[in-house]
Amino acid sequence: MERRNTRQRQLVLDVVRELRDHPTADEVYLKVRERDAHVSRGTVYRNLHVLAEEGDILSVKMPGGERFDLRTDRHAHLVCTECGSVVDVPAPDYGDYRERVARQTGYANVKATTLLTGLCPDCQAKADRAAAAQGEKDSRAD
Repeated sequence: MERRNTRQRQLVLDVVRELRDHPTADEVYLKVRERDAHVSRGTVYRNLHVLAEEGDILSVKMPGGERFDLRTDRHAHLVCTECGSVVDVPAPDYGDYRERVARQTGYANVKATTLLTGLCPDCQAKADRAAAAQGEKDSRAD
């Protein structure tokens, strides 16, 4: 069944394109509401999932919830364990592995996603500043 491209769906897609930082559904909703106060949370959520089903965006499940990604090409995601920021990184090639898993298990259409975690440069710098401040505080207490 072909779904029609509604004004609300286009608005949701435009917001995901504008945000470009793997927004949550709530972040998309708040931005959509700035443009049209009559669009409901349910409409935004429903349209995000329709856009993902149709391949216009990606729905990415990660710690802390679901994010939406404008990029639909093959790539992986790197998530900061401190602040939750997400960046796109090159994905490994799972081609042979997926085929082997499919043969071994009998599953069809086996897909693979890669989610990496680490501490982003901003959070590293913040931790370094906090450690330096604590070191200064400790040396003054001596």
